[in-house]
Amino acid sequence: MNSDFEPPPKSWSILASVGGVVTAFVAIATLNFWSKHLSHTSPTQQPKISTSKPASPVEKAETVAKVDAQSMILPGKPIDSSQITVPTIPYVAPGIGKLTPEETATARQAWSYFQRNWNDKTGLVNSVDGFASVTMWDQAAAIAALVSARELNIIPATEFEAKMSKMLKTLASMPLYKGELPNKVYNAKTLVPVNYGQLDKREEIGWSALDLGRMAIWLKIVGAKYPQLRSQTEAVWKHWQVKRLTKNGQMYGTSVVQGKEQYNQEGRLGYENYAAYGLKLWGLDVKQALNYQSHTAFVNLYGQGVPYDQRDYKSSGANNYVLSEPYILDGIETGFQALPKAYADRILAAQEARYQATKKLTAVTEDNLDRPPYFVYSSLFVNGEPWATITDTGEKHNNLRFLSAKAAVGWHVLYNTAYTRQLFDFVQANLKSDKGWYNGFYESLHEPNRTLTANNNGVILESLLYKQVGKPLTVWAGVKK
Repeated sequence: MNSDFEPPPKSWSILASVGGVVTAFVAIATLNFWSKHLSHTSPTQQPKISTSKPASPVEKAETVAKVDAQSMILPGKPIDSSQITVPTIPYVAPGIGKLTPEETATARQAWSYFQRNWNDKTGLVNSVDGFASVTMWDQAAAIAALVSARELNIIPATEFEAKMSKMLKTLASMPLYKGELPNKVYNAKTLVPVNYGQLDKREEIGWSALDLGRMAIWLKIVGAKYPQLRSQTEAVWKHWQVKRLTKNGQMYGTSVVQGKEQYNQEGRLGYENYAAYGLKLWGLDVKQALNYQSHTAFVNLYGQGVPYDQRDYKSSGANNYVLSEPYILDGIETGFQALPKAYADRILAAQEARYQATKKLTAVTEDNLDRPPYFVYSSLFVNGEPWATITDTGEKHNNLRFLSAKAAVGWHVLYNTAYTRQLFDFVQANLKSDKGWYNGFYESLHEPNRTLTANNNGVILESLLYKQVGKPLTVWAGVKK
């Protein structure tokens, strides 16, 4: 799902709106002001009442956009070299431990998505609610969700083992792109390789190294934590022909354009390192992909020096999105063994600083939308622009920037600050659905992004599992480096 070279999946469009909120203290303050003012005004005098119209949503968004643009300074303040390290001992977040009743309810609500979207025949889970299409990125999220549901006592061990065995059996026997590696998309009911947004037409469109890197991490977690399933996780890996997945220490993916295969280096700072860590666990040479300093520069966003990849679209043909999710996944799953925690610190700090300047709660990353263009990368920085929301083809949709539910929950579990608590509470108050958790809340439109996805709900579940077990999930499972 998160490749630099693939078009994103599409969901059905759902139009929705929510009412505004009237704050009582504003009304009280206004009444107090006028009562004092009128007490010093003669009966013949009338107070002047403004006839100017309140700013429209578009005008408000334009004001925020100006502040966002002014927040950027290049070059940005770099991080001291002594802080840019990956610790020998994986990071453990403050305040982790037994889930609160509210967090337990959050996990159960997220699991309801997977109950609805499980396909009995294959064991695969729909990437988007009600639409039987799946990527390997989203199937890895389903594995994470299934493990989390078992360990959080949402489902019994017997159900977990039956479902996981079915899933792994399918992954170890499904048809592959050119007999090599999993196709980017499948029909989750029939296992037919397809293109995005399609279910019936067989089409091999290439593989994503990033997707397979995430799957590799979760195969290792399952095999280490549940020895009775290890032979099945190893069978999935043996089913893959991984020779072309890496080259010269880099990860490579393929795309089919006008009938011809393109073979390209895949990944930029963030997802590149996270996914490479998964392939490293299986013994592949990804030394260059794991190098988080070779292409890194810094941009100041609201005073915070944020790391970004210098290989932007103009210089490399790939977008260099700065997003929350790869840092959240790395923290939760490995304890920041693929990326320096100092990078994640700055990325969260910049989003909090934006909130302080604009009063817009900010937790941005990529995800599906409930309206065209159906998938965007809501970025801190991309291709030289701050706080841009774009498609993989570069179309701007800043009006569709949204607070991400998975990012809000993930950041809170990892950092547990007053700001992340605000993010978590906002999700609880605004994004609950009886089918799972909505993907997010549109900043300008002031309404939920009502798409329901496996990845959003899967990240929420694994975030809460991390809090419960008190360790990065690879450490908890006993995965050997």
